[in-house]
Amino acid sequence: MRGRTGARRRGEGASGRRCPRRGVLGFSRSGPSPVASSEVLKVFKLLHRTRQEVFKNDTRALEAARQKINEEFKNNQDETSEEKINELLKIASDVEVILRTSVIQAVHTDSDKILLIPRKDLLQDNTPYFDKPT
Repeated sequence: MRGRTGARRRGEGASGRRCPRRGVLGFSRSGPSPVASSEVLKVFKLLHRTRQEVFKNDTRALEAARQKINEEFKNNQDETSEEKINELLKIASDVEVILRTSVIQAVHTDSDKILLIPRKDLLQDNTPYFDKPT
């Protein structure tokens, strides 16, 4: 159906008929539960947001990470086993945590100097070591 401006609505085909909406992993409405699809979309978006933050101003790393994330999700888009989907979601969540908490950017400033650019997620309070805890 078209609005006043004549523009098509999202999901509408060239003929003006409504196209069946497909989920994040290519699931149709009769596929896995909507909870699984929404959870997959949530983790997918979170990974891309983390990628943008972690690799800010590094176009090569941004593109490589984007391709890898999209490739992994595309390779598993036909997965229907809820158990396997949950396992893949756990792996994706773990990868996001590792990216956010372990990866740091470094920039070569001279031939023998590197400038580290820490993010707030990486900065942690140091707990001093005590031989004899109190």
